Amino acid sequence: MSEIDEILKKLKIIIPNPPAPVGNYVAYNLIGNIIYISGQLPIDNNGKLIKGEINNELDLSKGYEAAKLCMLNALGHLKKAVGNLDRVNKCIKIIGYINANENFEKHPIILNAASDLLVNIFGERGKHARAVVGVKSLPLGATLEIESLFEIN
Repeated sequence: MSEIDEILKKLKIIIPNPPAPVGNYVAYNLIGNIIYISGQLPIDNNGKLIKGEINNELDLSKGYEAAKLCMLNALGHLKKAVGNLDRVNKCIKIIGYINANENFEKHPIILNAASDLLVNIFGERGKHARAVVGVKSLPLGATLEIESLFEIN
């Protein structure tokens, strides 16, 4: 069992079989030792999408859950691309887009779910730069979308 697989087992985290792209694009691009993961939506293993606007239909905890699902789906594509998550040298950056109303100001708290997940799994290799942006709408009515960028060996 690989190092990351042991960590995942200990944390009781299952990397999902990631959802296919919903448009005319690829889920990831591997260029040299850098992999770009397309924006991932909060879709669970049953294909259910977390929809809605934070601070209206959904609360902070639902946003946190959505961010974790987005990052798990990104990791699913990463694993599919490289075969073994032990190949991750570094998470370089994540960008979170959060569907929230104009009064919402806690975007960083929601994106912490994705950041915490990466650090819990990869340790120092999971620490990354990031940006978080509030938006009025997202594809398919999603609550959140996360793009990510990794260095692999």
